[in-house]
Amino acid sequence: MTLRLYDTATRSVRDFVPREAGKVGVYLCGLTLQSPPHIGHLRSGVNYDVLRRWLLAHGLEVRFVRNLTDIDDKILVKAQEQGKPFWSIAYANELKLAAAYRALNVLPPTYEPRATGHIPEMHELIVKLIDTGHAYPATDGSGDVYFDVRSWPAYGSLSNQSPDDMQSAGDAPDRGKRDPRDFALWKGAKPEEPADAYWPSPWGRGRPGWHIECSAMCWRYLGAEFDIHGGGLDLTFPHHENELAQSQAAGLPFARYWVHHGLLNIGGAKMGKSLGNTLDLTYVDSLGVRPVELRYYYAAAHYRSVIDYSEDALREAAVAYRRIEGFVQRAAERVGAGPLGELPAAFAAPMDDDLNTSAALAVVHEVVRDGNTALTAGDDVTVRTALGQVRAMLDILGVDPLDPVWTGGAGAEDLRGVVDSLVALALEQRAQARSRKDWAAADAVRDQLKQAGVVVEDTPQGPRWTIGEQD
Repeated sequence: MTLRLYDTATRSVRDFVPREAGKVGVYLCGLTLQSPPHIGHLRSGVNYDVLRRWLLAHGLEVRFVRNLTDIDDKILVKAQEQGKPFWSIAYANELKLAAAYRALNVLPPTYEPRATGHIPEMHELIVKLIDTGHAYPATDGSGDVYFDVRSWPAYGSLSNQSPDDMQSAGDAPDRGKRDPRDFALWKGAKPEEPADAYWPSPWGRGRPGWHIECSAMCWRYLGAEFDIHGGGLDLTFPHHENELAQSQAAGLPFARYWVHHGLLNIGGAKMGKSLGNTLDLTYVDSLGVRPVELRYYYAAAHYRSVIDYSEDALREAAVAYRRIEGFVQRAAERVGAGPLGELPAAFAAPMDDDLNTSAALAVVHEVVRDGNTALTAGDDVTVRTALGQVRAMLDILGVDPLDPVWTGGAGAEDLRGVVDSLVALALEQRAQARSRKDWAAADAVRDQLKQAGVVVEDTPQGPRWTIGEQD
């Protein structure tokens, strides 16, 4: 392996060495399903999809686990506000999340476990922690169980801070805790919360704390030790810090690499449901920006960088992608789509350097420029090579314009053949009008096609058409 990744735990870029040769286990913290996903959430899905595709390109077998939090304080609040069962709200938002990921060409995970499906594993971990002196049931009759932060000397190592500088965990009243910084592993049933949001346990009816669910699902699907744990930078503390502490205290070596992505901000603040500043795919569509262009927008920034969202920046990314798309379409019309080509070494080098997609995309644009020059010169050999390389690079980023996900699959190709014949007939009528110098009739044909969403471009090789707006 030549891949190097920034590891939050060591605060350094490290050579990536899989735990087991030829195989990689990845766990990505998924969404808490109290609301539909916004474009800040979707950045996470795209960033780790690119990582997964790059691992696959290295010939590795990837087990990719992305969880769903379908029981949580926030979901229960929504249930009370809306007068609906908590599981109804969670499932509706799960479906919306899946649709958004499909729209952005995010590969489905190997497994997508729900928290509510892993209560026994959570109980087993909690029992281990109590038996080893790292957790304790509250003595106030609440039914809560807490992790004893002071019992784990390494607590704070992931986020590089001392427990002495930390505030109360804030996930339960301090009255039942030995230390305010102790966090909940199990939450006893509360009379003011929905009556169906609980499970039996050795400590009474209750539900899991937020952090224990991920430890349990990592253990269930990836084993005691696995390669990469991913998530947003905002999860480093307390969520990932708590995951690491409780897992290792229970005897699990846990993640070998911690990979965190930067946030998507708007107006200088994190995009978040609680702030009411969220934007979704429907909003993006209203701007005339397609899902493939939003995905390109994400990929154009290094995964660890903060993206300061603006409509202008999103539109600029869309225009940049359309230039690449235009070359791919013109080249495919000239020499045929062909297979994916070899990845240029100049592209692989930045991708291996902590997934530097911004530098990798610079290589894509360079090859596109060379390909356009070859198109103008009629150099089909160079055009074919450039097309194959560009498509191979874009495939890693998930934005190959000829991917059936974006073209609509075989059915769309059949439909395009019909449309192509009809447009060809209209262009023949236009050509006849131009030959007899009937410019008004020629312009009328072009304008009618444009109204139907077909843009005609006159080129030295003859007219060509595309669907959509012309840059």
